[in-house]
Amino acid sequence: MKKNIKIIPLGGVREEGKDLFAVEVNGSSIFILDCGSKFPLDDMLGIDYVIPDFSYLRDNKEKIVGVFLTSGHLDSIGSLPYFLSEFNVPVFGTELSIKIAEKLVKKNRQSKKFDDFHIINDKSEITFDDGTVSFFGVTHSIPDAVGIVISTEQGSVVYTGDFKFDQTVPEQYRTNYASISEVSNKNVLALLCDARNAEDNSKAADEKKVEEFLIDNFDYQNKRVIITCLSGHILRLQEIIDAAAKTGRMIYVANEKSKFMIDTAIENGKLKLPDQEIFVPSIEELDKLKPDQTIILHVGQPGEAMLSLQKMAGQRNKKLRIEPGDLVLLATSPLRAMDNAWAKTRDMVYKADGTVASIDEELDLSSDASRSDIQMMISLINPKFLIPVQGEYRQLAAEREAAIDAGFPSDHIIIPAKGDVIQFDGDDMFLSQAVSASDTMIDGIGVGDIGNIVLRDRNVLSQDGVFIAVVTIDRKKKEIVEGSKVTSRGFVYDQSNRALLKEASDLVETTVQNNLDNKDFDWSHLKQDVREKLSSFLYKKTDRRPVILPVIMEVNQHHRRFKNNNKN
Repeated sequence: MKKNIKIIPLGGVREEGKDLFAVEVNGSSIFILDCGSKFPLDDMLGIDYVIPDFSYLRDNKEKIVGVFLTSGHLDSIGSLPYFLSEFNVPVFGTELSIKIAEKLVKKNRQSKKFDDFHIINDKSEITFDDGTVSFFGVTHSIPDAVGIVISTEQGSVVYTGDFKFDQTVPEQYRTNYASISEVSNKNVLALLCDARNAEDNSKAADEKKVEEFLIDNFDYQNKRVIITCLSGHILRLQEIIDAAAKTGRMIYVANEKSKFMIDTAIENGKLKLPDQEIFVPSIEELDKLKPDQTIILHVGQPGEAMLSLQKMAGQRNKKLRIEPGDLVLLATSPLRAMDNAWAKTRDMVYKADGTVASIDEELDLSSDASRSDIQMMISLINPKFLIPVQGEYRQLAAEREAAIDAGFPSDHIIIPAKGDVIQFDGDDMFLSQAVSASDTMIDGIGVGDIGNIVLRDRNVLSQDGVFIAVVTIDRKKKEIVEGSKVTSRGFVYDQSNRALLKEASDLVETTVQNNLDNKDFDWSHLKQDVREKLSSFLYKKTDRRPVILPVIMEVNQHHRRFKNNNKN
């Protein structure tokens, strides 16, 4: 069999998050790089998380040799519990990544018994039949982040994961330049490079400036400071703790359920605490502090901090409320999918007489590679082909332009879509036949049982409401036993639109009777006919299209008679 390499992005391209890249070598071994999730867009009503489609991996499960993680962020590990409930393959990652992944997997009842985790570092090499996997340390907002190298007989595939270049970060966050320089000697066929911040033409500010910014704000602010921070941004949490200690403020963590990331980082020495007590243990102790001694910290996923702030601003949290003069500081930028919701949250804070500031916006910060960082990584790795990943299409295109400006040949850059199969046949790299790679949506305990049709119905319900028509018929006598009753929810106010409802009711009765009179009576045709007639009528009258639910009930009026022998 001719040897070849296939690179298949099942997520993480033309979208924000959900990183999963399958590298198939010689048709016999599949290496999975990251296994992430993403947060739903605004129009995905009721959806908790979105994970990749595992269909291709199910069809080739005997080829999977392992999962290799770049970091402990949810966009890298978020779908592991669902993946490991189906696939019993080893998982490799750095110490912190594995500790976080273990806790995440144990919370899921389908995967909680899985225990095949392996800790690696940037000096590790793992040899398989069709290739060797090695790693290199990169700078990211969480410690122990790495890039991954898969070395094969045909050459190497390199995946950067999230990265940036910053010489001012603490030692445990620093890039291992020596390891990266060694990678360039391994005949790199393809570089899968982080493109999330490729649109930024300026060099991002150094992280060293964050602590200075925090100290200045903590000193200047004579009221409380309320900070929101993603639980995975360990570097930012460290900067908040250090600045609080230097300014004499105490930190109260407002959401207990999200403290596991902090506790995990502390247990593994990735988050260092000052000598003095820095955390307030209870709300009662918080109330004893002066406002200028107080920091209220919301640590968690993007939506959790936002909802908590809305409750505080709307006076719906009995214990914590936004008070006049409070500063709400966004320590990490909100996801693009939540822009509208965050705009509403900011407005609510200002209505409560608080103020809002964002560290990333004030200092022009990012946890991902800027345009110049991308150009530097390409120069260091020196690949034959470039595959921009981890970003929406405009970001992938921005990375392509950055590479071309740095002298990289444009015909050696491939911008993939989810499910594209990028194949190397020994001579050239090209797109071959794609595989299934749709989104799998998580709603409560349901995995993949919500599809586009359900989402469409939810959107229609949220915009135009529902219209219900109930009719009782006797099919044998071909007559309506009980007249049509119509009602609506989220469509029109019934009391103010009696004439409209009466017309709709008459239309339903006419439609039902016409179907009863038809000698080729059919239940499905009756319901569809009612639905279509009502839809056309309501749109003509209101310019709206609610979800229409026809409820047709049948009765049999030939009752048996029973003799009653009971005596009262």
